[in-house]
Amino acid sequence: MKKNKLALLLALSIASLSMLGGCSGEESSSSSAASSAAASGATELNIGVIQVQEHPSLDTIRTSTLETLEAELGDGYTVKVDYQNAQGDQSNLTTIAQKFATDDKDLIIAIATPSAQAAARATTEIPIVFSAVTDPAAAGFEVREDGTIDGNVTGTSDDIPVEQVFALAEQLTPEMQSYGFVYNIGEPNSVSVIERAKAYCDENGIPYVESTITNTSEVQQAVQSAADRADALFTTIDNTVATAMVTASQVATDAGKPFYVGADSMVMDGGFATVGIDYTVLGEETGKMAAQVLTGTPTSEIPVKTLDNFSTIINLDTANALGITIPEDILESATVITGEEAGAAEEAGA
Repeated sequence: MKKNKLALLLALSIASLSMLGGCSGEESSSSSAASSAAASGATELNIGVIQVQEHPSLDTIRTSTLETLEAELGDGYTVKVDYQNAQGDQSNLTTIAQKFATDDKDLIIAIATPSAQAAARATTEIPIVFSAVTDPAAAGFEVREDGTIDGNVTGTSDDIPVEQVFALAEQLTPEMQSYGFVYNIGEPNSVSVIERAKAYCDENGIPYVESTITNTSEVQQAVQSAADRADALFTTIDNTVATAMVTASQVATDAGKPFYVGADSMVMDGGFATVGIDYTVLGEETGKMAAQVLTGTPTSEIPVKTLDNFSTIINLDTANALGITIPEDILESATVITGEEAGAAEEAGA
């Protein structure tokens, strides 16, 4: 059976990371794969993948991106993948990005806003394709009218339709009259969406309170504080909250408060509901962009892509725990998460 070179090299890279502590391991290599590539005349490419931290949404993006990249490149290329997880630490992000720049990678794939910012600070020469940067402009990237970014950066956005989330909340829990916003004030991706949520609430006369955090250890207390002061909770595509979502959702559910979230994985981890994107599809688009860049298209000619095919996602177990009955017409069109899917997602993110 023909071996999947990219999957093999990625597996070796992750194994190397585990032995070295997980955040700053050396690039893996495979002499047999390199020899095979040389013998076949295949072009060898070295890419660095930097991920701010591990949780199911970001992991899904990474897997989908690399699988799509391999499929798009075809047999004429062999890819060595250096995957690095910063474990939510900004100094780790900086170190990893600088190491990638020093190693002169052929491409850097940066997953989530902090990763993209770190990569852009580290190099203006190596092409960077980011994924899950919710608001590229707020993250400091100057997006031109045609959607392109001048320089060495492009990528995909996972922006969510805030208005649709609140419209869903009005359908599912119309008795909820106030909201508690839980988010990390240090994540531009979160701040940007929360500002839109606040504007929506202001325009519609909906009271809200804010419960902000700076790290994962503060999530539980922040959720409890918001639950004590509001009828329902809302968080966006916040990496810090997502990492602690199992705990956060349990606190909200125990308080009898529906927790509307920004990503499908957060629903799988116990959040009540969202209107969001499919992160596998986001990864596919990112992988296609990466392949374009590696085969010669400048990043400055590839517009940033924001997905617009949104789905309603509901955790039925959480709904039952809260005593909320989902209307049949919504159930028929929604993606419904139950205990089996949630357990699989939690295991994948462990």
